[in-house]
Amino acid sequence: MDRVALRGLKARGYHGVFPKEREEGQTFIVDLVLGLDTRPAAADDDLTRTVHYGIVAEEVVAVVEGEPVNLIETLAEHIAQVCLKHDGVQEVEVCVHKPDAPITVPFDDVTVTITRSRV
Repeated sequence: MDRVALRGLKARGYHGVFPKEREEGQTFIVDLVLGLDTRPAAADDDLTRTVHYGIVAEEVVAVVEGEPVNLIETLAEHIAQVCLKHDGVQEVEVCVHKPDAPITVPFDDVTVTITRSRV
């Protein structure tokens, strides 16, 4: 399976279990790896025979900016489901970064990574 990756998609969301997270929001960063067969697109040099990663990026940002959820695990699941709706995408790896998570000790990042596929 071939892979198309989008890294560092940034959006402001209001996800989290604490009131401050819901009120003030924070930046979330999303990395995606889409699994699909790119041979048909390459053979015909045809965008319609692959995944349009610009559209995927816009949809993922809309999820992050959309309805708040408590957990970034839930956010990652919603993003995966949006990606799998695209024809040809057989698998997706989603990594959600929460670099401003409310943690009381120094840290660089918090991430949740999931892999989902068509069943």
